[in-house]
Amino acid sequence: MALGNKIVLTEWEKGIQLEGTISGTPSPGTCMEIVATALVNGRPTFRVYQPGTNGERRPVIVMLPDPHNGQLTTTAYATGDHGFFYCPVAGQELNMLVKDVAGTADDHAIGDVMMIESGSGKLIVTTGSPEREPFILLEAATDPTADALMRCFYTGT
Repeated sequence: MALGNKIVLTEWEKGIQLEGTISGTPSPGTCMEIVATALVNGRPTFRVYQPGTNGERRPVIVMLPDPHNGQLTTTAYATGDHGFFYCPVAGQELNMLVKDVAGTADDHAIGDVMMIESGSGKLIVTTGSPEREPFILLEAATDPTADALMRCFYTGT
């Protein structure tokens, strides 16, 4: 499924790295948003992307593993943890968390256009007319049995 054991795959990391406090139990590869609360130690609190509508136009902020404590890309954070985040630039490749749609045929093909699901922060295949479709899959999967990190291209749109 995923390529390697990192979230940001592109060697030249031109995006912006952020840090802050975690709200919830997100895993690396999940899209996040800033919570409208007081800063903690001068940094914002982040939660899973949840604007209310799938594919809504918001900054793309991707959860990274904790680089200082040997966290794996499969290890979830806990509320109150100090978290690490990345805002990619167009053209970068990332391992992103793609949602398993239980009980349905959820095959994924190379070239599938993906949007961010509100409430989970995971990527789902585009449906309807979203404001933003920021990722394209670079690998295929046949009926994954769980959420999975998958190699994606960030379009910047």
